[in-house]
Amino acid sequence: MKIYSICLTILFFSFHCFALTPGTTPSKRSIEYSWMSINTWEKMHAEDVLAAQYDQVDLLFLGDSITAGWNWDVWQKNFAPFKAANFAIGGDHTGNVLWRLQHGDVGNIQPKLVVLLVGVNNFGHLNETPEQVAAGVSKVVQQIQLAWPNSKILLNAIFPYEQDAKSPKRQKVKKVNQLIAKLANKKNVIFKDYGDLFLEKNGNISPEIMGDFLHPTAKGYQIWADAMTPDIVELMK
Repeated sequence: MKIYSICLTILFFSFHCFALTPGTTPSKRSIEYSWMSINTWEKMHAEDVLAAQYDQVDLLFLGDSITAGWNWDVWQKNFAPFKAANFAIGGDHTGNVLWRLQHGDVGNIQPKLVVLLVGVNNFGHLNETPEQVAAGVSKVVQQIQLAWPNSKILLNAIFPYEQDAKSPKRQKVKKVNQLIAKLANKKNVIFKDYGDLFLEKNGNISPEIMGDFLHPTAKGYQIWADAMTPDIVELMK
């Protein structure tokens, strides 16, 4: 009877932890969005799996729609010369990225550098706390290290979002970034926070930089590329 009680306690605790931290659990896309169906998500993942199997990739980008949405001209100018590939998919939270890494995104590639920006969807889609979001990002970093132990990781801080500098969501982002900054080890995990570059002097976000105050415009992507490219060049030496 005592053993049975202990087992029930363990099962309850395990379920409770899963419920609190879905971003740390590998999971396929399970929600049909008006802007992306599950079928489209699966096709995009299949394309990445194929690229991972046969392409040569020295620079790999992982993440959500912010990383997926690079302006084509900016991408071609700044990253294509590095034999770059973009395995980001819009709408993904950390659990989705974990699942994709465990189901084909690793393939045969051996990137010199992995650029990672992920976590903002954990807020909106999973309603997670900053601590839970940070745990999800940490799991993704661990999975990347497991997949490519010789690769370096350029871990981006989550970008500020919402127009008003006083938005409570800005503070949540800052808290996550404070936590994930601790993942840097000055060896193969490098943390960079480019977020302030998107802000006006008063801390607000201009629609010229982020049209919806979340996703960069072409001008916003150029700002990110200008800031990140020197770091990429240095890390890929």
